[in-house]
Amino acid sequence: MTNVLRKLAGAALALSFALGAAQAQQVLFWSTQARPVEETQKMRDEVLKGFDGPVDYQVAEDGPWLTRLQAELQAGSGTIGLLGGLHGDFSTVGANLVDLSAVDVGGVKVNEAYKKLGTLGTGEQKYMPWMQATYLMAANKQALQYLPPGVDLKTITYDQLIEWSKTIAEKTGSPKFGFPAGPKGLKHRFFEGFLYPSYTGSMVTKFRSAEAETAWNKFKELWQYTNPNSTNYAFMQEPLLSGEVWIAFDHVARLADAFNQKPDDFVAFPAPAGPAGRGFMPVVAGVAIPKTSPDMAKAKALVAYMLKPETQIATLKATNFFPVVDVKLPDDMPASVKAFGPAIATMTGAPDALPALLPMGLGDLGGKFNQVYTDSFERIVLGGEDVHGVLEEQAAALKAIIDQAKAPCWAPDKPSEGACPVD
Repeated sequence: MTNVLRKLAGAALALSFALGAAQAQQVLFWSTQARPVEETQKMRDEVLKGFDGPVDYQVAEDGPWLTRLQAELQAGSGTIGLLGGLHGDFSTVGANLVDLSAVDVGGVKVNEAYKKLGTLGTGEQKYMPWMQATYLMAANKQALQYLPPGVDLKTITYDQLIEWSKTIAEKTGSPKFGFPAGPKGLKHRFFEGFLYPSYTGSMVTKFRSAEAETAWNKFKELWQYTNPNSTNYAFMQEPLLSGEVWIAFDHVARLADAFNQKPDDFVAFPAPAGPAGRGFMPVVAGVAIPKTSPDMAKAKALVAYMLKPETQIATLKATNFFPVVDVKLPDDMPASVKAFGPAIATMTGAPDALPALLPMGLGDLGGKFNQVYTDSFERIVLGGEDVHGVLEEQAAALKAIIDQAKAPCWAPDKPSEGACPVD
């Protein structure tokens, strides 16, 4: 009996060692991206299944993501193997990220501009670009008959968009421009990365300028022809599919279902241009390794795996985020990808293209920064308050946030020494 017990205890011990080893080999991929449940599952089931070893893909909102990372960095050890996040997510923790310059990605050609962003202004590759997306315009083909004469969707301006939306409202009897102004909508990104740059050439410095006042007044004009249900919209694909909305702005991932379900009904086109250019916000996500990663070799192998052409294509299918490496897309891509690819290329390659990066250097103040733009919209457009007065007040709030974060300017604002000025 003693021998049997001894053997059982030995077997249990061996099993616990084996389980411990299995857990040790598993890479915890801690990410702010692909948060919708379906996307998270596709990342696990389709994107990461080809990696040599188990990966635990876990997602979190920006705040909790950063809190856990900072706790592990402070402790000097942790379980996070690989980080996934946007450019701005990494900007405050760059000093604690491993240099990825020596990671062997084979013969893969990575987008040079995005690689440069991944250095975070240092001589090291703090993150490797992982995937990219942006925001686009979409229209039901029924709307095309009302386009003002001579207007080309590829070069549309805000004035032309307003005229188009006005004509549709008058001819059909109801406003059919749609905007994601609901509580979960990405409206702040439109103001930060599209409207402001297009009218002011800035996101922060010229926040309360005369040009900014013009921008808000133009948006107020557009709002007259905007479906009133827009204050409930989070994803514009639903109202496009239902026909409530004929023209919409949103993130490509939030437009995709409309194009995939009814590919013949919709067209995608670039964001409009204003007097200062065609402002747009490229959304660049990357992968990085914290200095506390428990298995550096495995984490670096996972970085290389994420950049393989076949992984990039799987990621595109799972998330509607586009590759950051040179890759020929297969013919069986979803209709949304086929529609968005050319529109993104037209927008990013336009002569008047004016890229505006996601806010950076703000740490956990990012939400308050976004709120300034949301509050300005709610007060000016929904509340009908005086544009000049609101911008004066909101500029003070914006300056306090930037000063507290000591965040230097980012594109399209010119680089600054110290906190980005709010003129």
